[in-house]
Amino acid sequence: MPQRILFAAAECVPLVKTGGLADVAGALPVALRASGLDVRVLLPGYPQVTAALRGARRVAHIDVLGELPPAGLLRAELDTGVPLYVIDCPPLYERPGGPYQDPAGRDWPDNALRFALLGRAAAWLAVHPVDADWRADVLHLNDWHAALGAAYVRFSERPRAPVLFTVHNLAFQGLFDAGWHARLALPTASWSIDGVEFHGKLSLMKAGLHYADAITTGSPTYAREIQSAPLGMGLEGLLAARRDALHGILNGIDTALWDPRRDPLIAANYDADSLAAKAANKRALQSRFALAADAAIPLVAMVSRLTDQKGADLVADFAEALIAAPAQLVVVGNGERALERRVEALAARHGGRIGVYIGFDEALAHLTEAGADMFLMPSRFEPCGLNQMYSQRYGTVPIVGATGGLVDSVVDCTEAALADGTASGFHVRPIDADGLRAAFARALAAYRDADRWRRLQRNGMTKDFGWSRSAAEYARLYAQIARREPPAG
Repeated sequence: MPQRILFAAAECVPLVKTGGLADVAGALPVALRASGLDVRVLLPGYPQVTAALRGARRVAHIDVLGELPPAGLLRAELDTGVPLYVIDCPPLYERPGGPYQDPAGRDWPDNALRFALLGRAAAWLAVHPVDADWRADVLHLNDWHAALGAAYVRFSERPRAPVLFTVHNLAFQGLFDAGWHARLALPTASWSIDGVEFHGKLSLMKAGLHYADAITTGSPTYAREIQSAPLGMGLEGLLAARRDALHGILNGIDTALWDPRRDPLIAANYDADSLAAKAANKRALQSRFALAADAAIPLVAMVSRLTDQKGADLVADFAEALIAAPAQLVVVGNGERALERRVEALAARHGGRIGVYIGFDEALAHLTEAGADMFLMPSRFEPCGLNQMYSQRYGTVPIVGATGGLVDSVVDCTEAALADGTASGFHVRPIDADGLRAAFARALAAYRDADRWRRLQRNGMTKDFGWSRSAAEYARLYAQIARREPPAG
């Protein structure tokens, strides 16, 4: 019988997405099932999730626990064929707005309850059989939203399943007032420095880090970085203490969805042997933003959350120097309102040279990756990142912060790396205004050397960023923790 894995997450494409977690939840289970594992996804029943379900049936009822209300468990299927369980609890999930916030952008005041139920449902599925005796052999909990499942499992009176916990971004920790500890029916023994307490607050993230049998991050470099300040975000001591359980596995991308040879969302298809056709996408992107239709000028793009973490402030600071190079700039994304206003003001002042779209548009994201010459991603920290992989696959040379998964997936353009055929982009080092200026200058010099630029493009386009390698590493970890003697509660 194949190993049964429950993949619990707060979001999953195409049903609900706010960031990279959704992309991982949509693609990794597919790759794991292709490797022979019986993987099923667990999601909260947000309106956009329940509205998309076809042929869903109720397969279980989860009883009250503390202030956690009763909930149903619906069984359906994702478009990819991956089995899906949905937590049916309208009082907690049937609301307007996004998964975490109301329509005005304020966090729901009962998010502790909403996501404790996600962890509770995951733990429940490790004990109670559903669907003709399907019961999880391993729980794969993702980010703080599902992390409390590790504590519920650890303190269960029944034989427990091993837990793998993935940190997608340590900056978001799920911190709540101490009073929630009792309300969520967590045992007294868990309220300590060696438990879920973090500076007098309940930390859902810490529950995953402390009680899981294995911990993963989206890249090897990020796994090292978070074991010390500042990127440990106050949890570096715990992470360093658990270094033997901590594994960095570089995320992949959906190479069928992100494939310039077949992408229906771009103006012209192409590959590493037909790069001349990429120019049609540049023209289409310039037209979309009313930029000058100049084939020779480098077109630089950023598709991102507009936050300091992503270096959006550095891009805004550098924008006028960039277009003076000369170059054109396109920014697609949303985030901190002050940064949104800054880039909108830049576009208003420099029409024809800077284009901005505030929001997220999947088709525009694909066209931007295909149409740009360079991609800016000067993140101050980056657990993995996906756009730098999309960019390389589309022959769009990335300029990235020298951190986390960016280092692990983009090889800096040095003479040695060019000679051995691995160079695929430019590292921003240090990650500040001077570092970005220097990295862009190197990229601009390479762009003006047609042979060098084509080599960089082809190097990136021939890399394998698919999920099969990552899935194999996860499969090994699942098998490893399933063989271990579980620690005492």
